Amino acid sequence: MLKFFIAIGLLISSLNVLAEVPLKVQKVTENVYAIIGELVQRSPENYANNATFGLVVTPKGAVLIDSGGSYLGAQQLHKAIQTVTDQPVKIVINAGGQDHRWLGNGYFKEKGARIISSKAALEDQTKRADDQFFMLNLLLKDKLKGTKKVYADETFEDSMTLDFGGEKFTLVHAGAAHTKGDIFIWMPSTKVMFSGDIVFTDRLLGPGPAADTASWLKVFEKMVSYKPDTIVPGHGTPSTIKKATAETYDYIAYMRKEVGKVLDNDGDMQDAVKIDQSKFSYLKVFDQMSGRAAQSFFSEMEFE
Repeated sequence: MLKFFIAIGLLISSLNVLAEVPLKVQKVTENVYAIIGELVQRSPENYANNATFGLVVTPKGAVLIDSGGSYLGAQQLHKAIQTVTDQPVKIVINAGGQDHRWLGNGYFKEKGARIISSKAALEDQTKRADDQFFMLNLLLKDKLKGTKKVYADETFEDSMTLDFGGEKFTLVHAGAAHTKGDIFIWMPSTKVMFSGDIVFTDRLLGPGPAADTASWLKVFEKMVSYKPDTIVPGHGTPSTIKKATAETYDYIAYMRKEVGKVLDNDGDMQDAVKIDQSKFSYLKVFDQMSGRAAQSFFSEMEFE
């Protein structure tokens, strides 16, 4: 009988483990990591950590790019960090205004981290926070427990140089991309670029709440002008410029061109949805996102 109850306990424990979607830690170069979440949509199982995060370990502590989609998501992110370093997270950089870029701030703030974002990201977070909490309450329910609105301690307008632990980081807000406050973080010593939501790889992107894909293309061009060896994207696996261009820049440029044709011919949103996007169909969530993406491009460009 005792063995029976032990077996039941182990089964329940294993089911609890299975209920949480783990984050994958991938080494990019010495002391630099990508922490990769699911490519699908937010869920209770992924704590809204359906994104990719960056980690740089220095002798003075760790620098984390984005804090996760919830308090429990940040806790999960911290567990992943602890698989590669015992160093505490000293600095958190919010790369934009999406929930998984900043709603874990409270967790790391409690542990003494300094939090940095662009001014535009802070404005976006403040403006959209209530809507984000409303949607996450519906999606995550009790998995949103402990999550609070905790904003950056320090902001910058266009660019900022950060020296920490013997490493230099250049933070740049070059304009709106997926969200209005998206930034890229350049690490010259390693030639690694942390792009946040400026780059999606392996999955189809959504045009995003900024609704300014023309600006997004310019921001992307500015980012790749640094000629990074590796891009740690906002979604997906670490990438070359070639892959990032094919799966983000080329998709935006193609959709803007094709939606432009629809508008020139006095077409409507249904015509936009019929645009042939099949050359991007290999990307994850294509079936769920392609029609919605076409609608978003049309809505944006109709009034340009």
